[in-house]
Amino acid sequence: MTDRSPSTRRIVLGRIAGVYGVRGWVRVFSETDPREGILHYSQWLLGPEARPRKLCEGKRHGKGLVARLEGCDDRDQAAALVGQEIAITRDQLPPPRADEFYWCDLEQLEVHTTEGQSLGRISHLFATGANDVLVVKGERERLIPFVWEDVVKQVDFAAGRVEVDWDPDF
Repeated sequence: MTDRSPSTRRIVLGRIAGVYGVRGWVRVFSETDPREGILHYSQWLLGPEARPRKLCEGKRHGKGLVARLEGCDDRDQAAALVGQEIAITRDQLPPPRADEFYWCDLEQLEVHTTEGQSLGRISHLFATGANDVLVVKGERERLIPFVWEDVVKQVDFAAGRVEVDWDPDF
């Protein structure tokens, strides 16, 4: 799906992982934190075509989640959804607090050192146990820990850049 604007950009939150029972319920793999956060969105976009589906109900089941979607009334209909990504649009997310950032908002920002040297653009982020990591692609790929104030000095969305205290040779 080609994004028309940042507010309509698709944000993948999880996927349909399997079927549950015979009445159209599906097992859900969620990438939200907490895991149940995916159930707070009443409209899901499924698959690469971003087909809208209304979430009728969902709940924790064992270590995972199960959900029932509008128009999905039997096991065969549920099985047809297995493997589909679950997404929402960016404007469905609540506004972040002043000290928070959504990863999707950081992607594609330019990264510069405190001395003004360009390191490239943020390709994506990933979590480690200790902190999140910026994957910056420029003349080479760099992994830069997202440690506010120690490494990441400033995020300027208006200028489209992130300033980091980072040795460009590292």
